[in-house]
Amino acid sequence: MQRPTCPHCLRPQSACICGFVTPTPPACDVLILQHPLEQHHAKNSARLLHLSLPGSRLVVGEVFDDTALQTLMPEPRYTVLLYPPTGYEGHAAPEPLDAAQLSDPHKVRLVVLDATWRKSRKMLHVSPALQRLPRLNLEEVPAPRYAIRKAHKPGQLSTLEATCAALAQLEGDAARWEPLLAAFDGFVAQQQEFMPN
Repeated sequence: MQRPTCPHCLRPQSACICGFVTPTPPACDVLILQHPLEQHHAKNSARLLHLSLPGSRLVVGEVFDDTALQTLMPEPRYTVLLYPPTGYEGHAAPEPLDAAQLSDPHKVRLVVLDATWRKSRKMLHVSPALQRLPRLNLEEVPAPRYAIRKAHKPGQLSTLEATCAALAQLEGDAARWEPLLAAFDGFVAQQQEFMPN
């Protein structure tokens, strides 16, 4: 027998995260590309992020070709991929980042990969259209708050934390994202309650 599921956050009702949803409209367009293995992962932060960013889109998949990405990005905007500028050995080099294009976040689209580092590299490897996108790197990496998943390198953030940091950087207003990050702390605490000691 299946456990009752919340129709809004799509999680078991006993682990519903709707109370942590903190609507914060981003200035730019946000597209979250989620690896299929993350979709039903209890510790996954992308669903909370998506529900908290009005107008954002969350699409599950591993391979995104040119046609698929064009369909997901119909209106013209300056599109950047939130990803470190290094680590594309064996891939097409990304287009150079045009900082002037970032001056008006309302004309920017931020593409975020929701996956482990290993899976995100695979998503890039099989999606040349993603490889070519200019990369947005975080100028300042905040201290991670994601105590429920193991970071493989210092400073690695959850999808929600990294996206909030990128939006704060693009908009020049870190304080606007603090309520969502505080709600994320509540989400993390809830997940810790379900974890064995």
